[in-house]
Amino acid sequence: MELENILFFDGHCSLCNGFIDFLIRRDKHDHLKFASLQSNSAAEIIPLNYRKDLKTIVYKRGESIYTESTAALKAISDLGGLWKSFLVLLLFPKFLRNTVYRYVARNRYKFFGKKETCRIPTPNEASKILA
Repeated sequence: MELENILFFDGHCSLCNGFIDFLIRRDKHDHLKFASLQSNSAAEIIPLNYRKDLKTIVYKRGESIYTESTAALKAISDLGGLWKSFLVLLLFPKFLRNTVYRYVARNRYKFFGKKETCRIPTPNEASKILA
């Protein structure tokens, strides 16, 4: 597989799916692909330690792998245009950003709910979501 920007997410998480919807709607230049952490694509592309506990999104950007708040900010910035301004948030210390990220991640099912099955792409999303 060629070097792509792929965001891996918990396919059962309503918050994660909402974030993916947000990115898909704004990714006008098709810079991003998506796959659930439970997918065959994730098993083939990213190491097990990133997939085992589903407590973070994982962003594979070319050869690099990012997690937690850095993954979210890099994915948003890759939408281009004014979205690149989100990179300024990387100036906040990683431990502070990730403390907030981890709090939300620990409580995401309680706050936002959990889906019984992983996301099924619509026909329009099929080229962006890997199985």
